[in-house]
Amino acid sequence: MCNKTGNQPFCMNNKYCFLIALVLLFSQVVDAQEKEWATIKGKIKDDRNKSLELVNISMMGIAGGTISDKYGTFELKVPAGKKIKVVFSFVGYESQEYDILLTPGEIKIIEPVMPESAEMLPDIIIQDERLRNTNLQRIDPKEVDVIPSITGSIESLIKTLPGVASNNELSSQYSVRGGNFDENLVYVDDIEIYRPFLIRSGQQEGMSFLNSDLTSSILFSAGGFDSKYGDKMSSVLDIKYKRPLEFAGSVSASLLGATAHLEGITKDQRFSYLFGVRYKTNQYVLNAMETKGDYQPEFFDIQTLFRYKLNEKLELSFLGNFANNKFQLVPETRETNFGTINEAKRLTIYFDGKEVDKYITYLGALKLSYKPTKELQLSFITSGFNSNESETFDIQGQYWIGRVETGLGQSDFGEVTSTDGVGTFLNHARNYLNATVLTAEHRGSWESGINFTTWGIKYQNEIIADQLHEWELIDSAGFTLPRPADEIANPNPAVTPLNMPFFAKSHANLNTNRYSSFIQNTWNLGNEKREFVITGGVRAQYWDFNNEFLLSPRASLSYHPTWKNDLLFRFSAGYYYQPPFYKELRDFYGNIVEDQKAQKSIHLVSGMDWNLTIWGRPFKFITEVYYKFLDDLIPYEVDNVRIRYYANQRSKGYATGIDMKINGEFVPGIESWASMSIMKTEEDIYGDYYYNYYNADGELTGTGPEPNPEAVNNQKVEPGYIPRPTDQRFRFSLFFQDYLPMNSTYKMHLALYFGSSLPFGPPKSAPYQHTFRMPSYRRVDIGFSKQLIGQHTRFNASNPLGKINSMWLSLEVFNLLQVNNTISYIWVTDVSGRQYAVPNYLTPRQLNLKLVVKF
Repeated sequence: MCNKTGNQPFCMNNKYCFLIALVLLFSQVVDAQEKEWATIKGKIKDDRNKSLELVNISMMGIAGGTISDKYGTFELKVPAGKKIKVVFSFVGYESQEYDILLTPGEIKIIEPVMPESAEMLPDIIIQDERLRNTNLQRIDPKEVDVIPSITGSIESLIKTLPGVASNNELSSQYSVRGGNFDENLVYVDDIEIYRPFLIRSGQQEGMSFLNSDLTSSILFSAGGFDSKYGDKMSSVLDIKYKRPLEFAGSVSASLLGATAHLEGITKDQRFSYLFGVRYKTNQYVLNAMETKGDYQPEFFDIQTLFRYKLNEKLELSFLGNFANNKFQLVPETRETNFGTINEAKRLTIYFDGKEVDKYITYLGALKLSYKPTKELQLSFITSGFNSNESETFDIQGQYWIGRVETGLGQSDFGEVTSTDGVGTFLNHARNYLNATVLTAEHRGSWESGINFTTWGIKYQNEIIADQLHEWELIDSAGFTLPRPADEIANPNPAVTPLNMPFFAKSHANLNTNRYSSFIQNTWNLGNEKREFVITGGVRAQYWDFNNEFLLSPRASLSYHPTWKNDLLFRFSAGYYYQPPFYKELRDFYGNIVEDQKAQKSIHLVSGMDWNLTIWGRPFKFITEVYYKFLDDLIPYEVDNVRIRYYANQRSKGYATGIDMKINGEFVPGIESWASMSIMKTEEDIYGDYYYNYYNADGELTGTGPEPNPEAVNNQKVEPGYIPRPTDQRFRFSLFFQDYLPMNSTYKMHLALYFGSSLPFGPPKSAPYQHTFRMPSYRRVDIGFSKQLIGQHTRFNASNPLGKINSMWLSLEVFNLLQVNNTISYIWVTDVSGRQYAVPNYLTPRQLNLKLVVKF
């Protein structure tokens, strides 16, 4: 209803009118859905009558599920009126299955007893029991199959978490709480994962190492993580691959590529295998971008994980990966409109040349696990990683800057009416890098009473061979071409050098060794409900390249009061050193700065999580407030996903903010979540002063890095704290799932992202001059799926389709709102010497069709 107020409808003045209508509609949908559901609940224990926390409760072939709380209790909405199989599973315990058929509104009590499994247990088992007492968040890897995204990677889910920022849907990279892409740790079964070094744009990146088809557990921490995790400053992503219990597999295909995987175990339960293969090509997406040309991206990888149980206490496993990523582009034309309504411009570029990039990586890791008793676990790991990369291009662009007619009544509306500038640029690169990382490591854990102790020691050898040869030339109407001065009767005039905006040529070879170790202990204090948990530990590292020894103490505590509301409070603090790898040692021109020391971050994190019930369904609210003291930083700039460090400079800084997330069953039986982050990060670069030049009248005549002898007054200016390149003040993300109330085989999955503006500045300018801000990042991806085969289908025993557990067909719409998001800028100059920042836009609206089959 809309009442009139003056000359405008009431709902135009009161913006809540639409929201009220939306809430009323939502309540009707929820009420309709409630009538089609029943409830199961109960308490889960092990064979020693001990309550089990974090047990997964799922419905086979049906999306949705829940986990048990610290008392082992659970409650789950299940479809009524049809037979379903409910599975209770927890790594290290034997799974339990129940076939149930309930009427609408019926409540059934189930109290499973889960005996401990005799199989070899990974380190994560003991930690899972105490997961809520840490800063780690658990994510269901099944959601990777349904979240609409171009990359289709695990990182697509990570980007929806609080504290995580990414403004590039083509890339799997992300920044966390003001850090950059190089500050994030990634582990797969305790093996640290590396990514290629030379990648400069998301369209070249290829696939992430992480294979969601093989993944059983995803844990993520945005800060304040334990000593057992390595030496980086921002975050840790801890992935565990599956332990197959039977033969299974999956196949998926879409317009962006295809994947397949197989898993299984022998009859004697001694040998198990995981095998995954993936092929990706984002040619379909890239062809819709503003730069037209012949795109030929091809990304391919194979992963394997073999486990062999030598006996009941000893297990040998091998993790292998081969990835061949190739990106080839023959650009043709580009047309981009920019400017304002009153002063609209158009940049037109005609290209010649070609770009060919190759990134070939290998990883092999051998792990021996020994479990002499239930309390003691030991592992010995050796691994090797190699990345062979080449980046080659010769691209010439001839550009025109035109003035666009904006008069609506003009016959040439929208056309270029005059030319403001012409020019040519030429970019050349022959860059090659080969990196090898060899490691040998021991890890162990011991549980005794209220103590749980973990330790580790690691040796790492790094071999880098780098060849950099890159330059660029910008010629505005021929003004930069070298021309010797006129000298009459001189047959050999002086040679005038060619002025290039950028030229780098270098060779570097490094062979270095790192030694690191850690030890930490967790004390479970209080009564049997473990209301008070303290974890303390220390890391040590030495690198023979800079002869720096580092000691990093870290500690955390959690308190779980016995209140009516299920609240848990956490606090963590620690030192997080990040020694340079290779990129941090190299300046813009390829020179190695040998005296680089480790960057330092001190984390102070205070958080709370609250298990609550809304609409009779489980929800969890998490919030963390943090402050990070940053010192000995290496300043850098970001262009797309390429990070280049000012290796000769140092800075200090800080990052502070608050993260919030609520997740739960907004729709019965299926999980969704919303995240919000407010953050500010700044740095003060040492020695980045400049001078203002003033004349006799006190007028500012210019600025420069040194005093001007011609100026009457030279005033030294210290810029002080300036925003870091990742200073994104506000971010909101949403992952929402729904289905038709009368037919749950039809589902909808929506991913929404909003990120406020990021700082940027002109090329070759000092960081304090990066005072501009990019437009905010806004994107909505949505997917609609139909389950073709599942619990609702029946086939004869002779029908091969009966072997299929589920088959889903999905239609995805990327960038639903058709927002032109900016990832970077190209700078061009007109005839008057004025520079323009022309935006490089990301992908427009696109459709994708995907088929996923699991058997």
